[in-house]
Amino acid sequence: MRVFTTLQLNHPHNVTPRPLAPDAVAIAFDNLPLPSLRIGAFVPPGQLAIATPPGFRYNQPNMKATFHADFRPAGFSLIELLVTLAIICILSVMLYGFGSARHQRTQKELCSDNLQKIYIALQIYAQDFSGRLPAATNAATSEAALAVLVPRYAADTALFICPGGRDAALASGAPLQSGKISYAYYQGRRLDDPQAAQQALMSDRQVNTLAKQTGDQVFSITGSSPGNNHHKYGGNFLMGDGAVQASSPLVPFPLPLPPGVILLNPKP
Repeated sequence: MRVFTTLQLNHPHNVTPRPLAPDAVAIAFDNLPLPSLRIGAFVPPGQLAIATPPGFRYNQPNMKATFHADFRPAGFSLIELLVTLAIICILSVMLYGFGSARHQRTQKELCSDNLQKIYIALQIYAQDFSGRLPAATNAATSEAALAVLVPRYAADTALFICPGGRDAALASGAPLQSGKISYAYYQGRRLDDPQAAQQALMSDRQVNTLAKQTGDQVFSITGSSPGNNHHKYGGNFLMGDGAVQASSPLVPFPLPLPPGVILLNPKP
């Protein structure tokens, strides 16, 4: 920045400005250079920081000053550009990446749609089998118990993969046991049970297959497996009336396992 100044002093001599360093102006007073007049970020507009030599005084009330500055901002350096790009990338991942709350909020809505469509298949199955829901003797995973739904009751195997997780897609119409699904299943429930509306039929993959009380951990709280279909942001429950209830990692209602009912997680 080049700074030029004009001073009017109550003095018989002429005062002529001449530019020196980029941030300084020295005033020649009868060929006697005065100390530099420096303009900095800490000098308020209209105020000057002027140092005078011994024995010389300015008549401040009669002094006027005007400034003209030529600002020429420098461009960004390569390091500044790289740091800016890095910050933008980090913020993008935080807002829209797999583990972001915004991303998982959207995925939980899609997951809810999947579970409601699976419920239609379960309803049709229950109508064919007098209210009973799918069950497999000695089933160890939810794939084994729900395998009877495909392809007769649900040809679209994509419904069994949670969009919030990272499970690989299954081929359309392929047996569920040929791959891995995303949902846990409560085997042994019946749709004609009077308490069916308050009972969970399916859910996102849980941290374990135990019964749970209100406030127990049901989904991952760190984003690590197991129970991390939606990272650390909870999951969904499909209830016996077809409603889907969202949950945080700590379940907001009890999940008992009465006699004849077992919780089956999908393959790890």
